[in-house]
Amino acid sequence: TEATIWSSVKKIKDSQNITIGKPLLNTAFYILDKEGKRIEDAGQAGELCISGKSVAKGYLNLPEQTKEKFLIDPFEGECRMYRTGDLARYLENGEIELIGRMDDQVKINGYRIELEEIENALVKMEQVKECVVSTKKNKNDEKYLVAYYVADEELANTEIIQFLKKTLPEYMIP
Repeated sequence: TEATIWSSVKKIKDSQNITIGKPLLNTAFYILDKEGKRIEDAGQAGELCISGKSVAKGYLNLPEQTKEKFLIDPFEGECRMYRTGDLARYLENGEIELIGRMDDQVKINGYRIELEEIENALVKMEQVKECVVSTKKNKNDEKYLVAYYVADEELANTEIIQFLKKTLPEYMIP
């Protein structure tokens, strides 16, 4: 993982507003503007960044992703800072409220899924000209993946699923 599993803490009581709390010791959280240079004021949304001793050195064998996501902390200088891609904001009490993602990453059953990765796999199918992958919720409010596509001919769902299973894990199949 990019940082230790526990980078923040909050004691939850009753039905109060649930936040991700405040950073643990030796950890700093920043909510940064679009350019990643200025810390946002309370109430303003921005990218959540984690800095401190709990941050990893980078992604194994992925130098480009590491360069994009793991930076030297511009405020502390000696620590690594991880750009989470999460959209968040400081509340007046200093806690951090998570708003959502800044990209197309979704989380389903504990798996982090990049929708674009599924779309890239699906358009490699010869008959598929365009596609988009999204999420929906069932009657139990559980997320699942759906794919919409444009093709020259009608395709059977089983045909699409078999094609995607060649390159994607089961949890990424719409």
